[in-house]
Amino acid sequence: MTAEFAIALMTAFWLGILTSISPCPLATNIAAVSYIGRDIGNRKKVLISGLLYSAGRILAYLILGYLIVLGLLSIPEVSHFLQKYMNKMLGPILIISGMFLLEMLSFTSKGGGMSEKFQKKVDSLGIWGAFALGLVFALSFCPLSAALFFGSLVPIAVKTGSGILLPSAYGLATGIPVIAFGFIIALGAGKLGKAFNRISLFEKYARWTTGIIFIIVGIYYSLVNIFGVSFFSI
Repeated sequence: MTAEFAIALMTAFWLGILTSISPCPLATNIAAVSYIGRDIGNRKKVLISGLLYSAGRILAYLILGYLIVLGLLSIPEVSHFLQKYMNKMLGPILIISGMFLLEMLSFTSKGGGMSEKFQKKVDSLGIWGAFALGLVFALSFCPLSAALFFGSLVPIAVKTGSGILLPSAYGLATGIPVIAFGFIIALGAGKLGKAFNRISLFEKYARWTTGIIFIIVGIYYSLVNIFGVSFFSI
């Protein structure tokens, strides 16, 4: 594993963490925790359901990421274009993603949740309902999660040619809060509200820090790859 790919893998994982604790995706995770934690008396079922939910999210992002990356790289014209211009495109893409993280750019969207009809369908699947829930919630993109996945993860995956490992790492990270709270429920801890409040506070600082880093790195890539600035010669 090269240093560049290791950094890309860690970035994908961090983007998944950031996605999972952002307000709209966090709402779907809260809904998932509420659903999974209904059988609080059955600790084993709660833990398995949390793992199945995360597996559903991983599979959804893996398939979506793989199809997008494979599709882009398998078309000769598109592949040639990306090989030629990807480094130049990555800078502006990171800047725009950073602006979304800093809320300099935004658009509204309804939060996630479960309708009564949908919950009945999930219930009919038994324990595998958690897996289906993970699949559905993963593909229910909010503005910020869409920006992070399509605007940040996909370009990095295309650049590294990794349509499997990076989306998988991203998907795993998005399911971590549900796994963590599944363990909390299974262990009998009852202060989920305070834990969610702490996550929300952490999310704000993590999102802003990441946004600033994205913009700085994006400006650097733009200066080097678009304008030909060589900082080492200055």
